[in-house]
Amino acid sequence: MNSAISIQELLDWSHESATFWKAHFDTNPALLQLACGIDDTPNVQELVRHIWMAELRWAQRVAGLPVVPRADLPTGPLEALFGFHQQAAQIVGTLVNDPAYKWDQTITLEFDWLPPHARTASRRKMLAHGLLHSQRHWAQLATLVRVAGFPSNFLGDLIFSQALV
Repeated sequence: MNSAISIQELLDWSHESATFWKAHFDTNPALLQLACGIDDTPNVQELVRHIWMAELRWAQRVAGLPVVPRADLPTGPLEALFGFHQQAAQIVGTLVNDPAYKWDQTITLEFDWLPPHARTASRRKMLAHGLLHSQRHWAQLATLVRVAGFPSNFLGDLIFSQALV
């Protein structure tokens, strides 16, 4: 048995979480207008946009595709935002299934907000960052909606995931 967690398993965990929140917002659309402030977002919909947009843009970077500018991506509705997640999953799914893909190849990012030591990373590290970034924000969101009186019953911890045994 391999003790490592695979990218596919992280991708599956990410999809479980995204699907949970999409269904939760479909059932409770008013939550999307709840004031937020996480990552400087004014409301939950903007946080959800940030989460799924980041997934898409990290997947594009990892795949060597042109990264869609933030301003060119829609701000809603929820279905359009969920489309970012679906596109990201499709891109990464293609890469994961390519046995010749060079996951250890490094990419340099030109972000002035990143410290110099973090501007170069392997594709594998960048993808893991994108997937774990989403999980961190979903956990923040679960706390936010619970404190606001709208518990989601989100079980986002990896121990609850069906993606791993």
